[in-house]
Amino acid sequence: MATSVRETERKYEAPAGTALPDLAGLPGVAAAAGPEEQRLEAVYYDTPDLRLARAGLTLRRRTGGHDAGWHLKLPVGGDTREEVRLPVGEAAEHPPEELGALVRVHARGGELGPVARIETTRQRWQLVDAHGELLAEVVEDLVSAQAVPDGTGADSWREIEVELGEGGEPKLLKRVERLLAEAGIRRSTSSAKLTRLLADRLSSPGPAPGSAGTAGGVVLAYLREQADALKRQDPRVRRQEDDAVHQMRVATRRMRSALQAFGSIVDRDRTRELTDELKWLAGVLGQARDLEVLRGRFEGVVAGLEPELVPGPVAARLTRHFAPLETEAQRALVAALDSSRYFALLDAVDALLADPPLTPLADRKAVKVLPSLVERTYRRLAKRAAEATRHIGDDDTALHETRKAAKRLRYAVEAVEPLFGKRATRYRKRLKALQELLGEHQDSVVARPVLRELGAQAQRDNENAFAFGLLHGLEQGRARHAEERFPAAWRALGRPKLS
Repeated sequence: MATSVRETERKYEAPAGTALPDLAGLPGVAAAAGPEEQRLEAVYYDTPDLRLARAGLTLRRRTGGHDAGWHLKLPVGGDTREEVRLPVGEAAEHPPEELGALVRVHARGGELGPVARIETTRQRWQLVDAHGELLAEVVEDLVSAQAVPDGTGADSWREIEVELGEGGEPKLLKRVERLLAEAGIRRSTSSAKLTRLLADRLSSPGPAPGSAGTAGGVVLAYLREQADALKRQDPRVRRQEDDAVHQMRVATRRMRSALQAFGSIVDRDRTRELTDELKWLAGVLGQARDLEVLRGRFEGVVAGLEPELVPGPVAARLTRHFAPLETEAQRALVAALDSSRYFALLDAVDALLADPPLTPLADRKAVKVLPSLVERTYRRLAKRAAEATRHIGDDDTALHETRKAAKRLRYAVEAVEPLFGKRATRYRKRLKALQELLGEHQDSVVARPVLRELGAQAQRDNENAFAFGLLHGLEQGRARHAEERFPAAWRALGRPKLS
């Protein structure tokens, strides 16, 4: 089984002649235990075109040290990465499938092979407080590295790494950095030894399309942000981490909504196939997410009821109903993420961002162009809301369509929020409140047939079905409450006044 740890660390370049300063005198540090010497050897794996390294990931097999084995480092944000670890095992020359699956969003069927061999002689110090709790580790590495299999690009250097311990706080990193800077030791421009070794092969292709301040630049920045989020959530979904399916689905929907709302900037006709595929992916993610929401909804209500209102094995029946469905939904989801269709979608996203089909409108100033496109998306919502108001209480579909239109407008406002600041933020928050109200209604619509099915099955099995009838009644009440609040919530929203 894989284990994982969060690492918050910084790397520094230590030129010849610079000495590591005394760190024991830092505030809160009682002692600097060490040095302890280690000899490490690591073989790094990637695709031939270095897709993992380009995405900020490293996959290696290390020998020596206290954590020998397979290590996959995934970016989290800032100075923090998550390291997933597995023992070397029998297949020492090939990355284990469990880790290979977590990088598939980048490798996409590309073969993983050795790309570098790095040997390190390490001196390690541990900064501890008065109670012996680890605040940080500081290591001095003498590195010898070369690319493989051709052996080109051999290099050697000296670097310093500082990693927070369980008892350390981010401000300690800043204090260590100031001391290092005074000694002539500066932050490294590379986040990993591998990226330093292969820097020439990882050079950026040049400025991204879409000039800053233009309509195209704003929209593309938002699309890049969602593409990054989608890829970041992929390994979390495969590991069934909390809220991962929801976050990946949101990124997918945001990208699709932006392509639709700003289709006159990023040519709608040329992105239609991609938006269809994003809808497919959101649907696959939705199967798992909807089950997760329903189960949590039911279990939360049951937990809050008085015991006498929950006769019979209600919790057990919920588990028997949802567990196999959730297992099958997760299996289908992972199969979709391993499919050529998903890889083609990712390729299409990359191609869109590398060479976007921008229209002439994209070169105009964002502040002049984007408000009218947001207003157009609002008019679409207003049409749906008028229809829902006319049929309130007798047409659940109209409210659901209004919710989807509100979500599209919310994401459009979110895309332009960096440009228009607080006005956009306030409007987005009002939209979110409206969307959540309509979401509560839709969740009730979806929940009631499931509760009827659960109650009927309980009766067939000679169990007391009272609790499921009670839950059904509560869901009806939730729906009516949302319907009653909707007209006022819609009037309170108003038009988007961004400029």
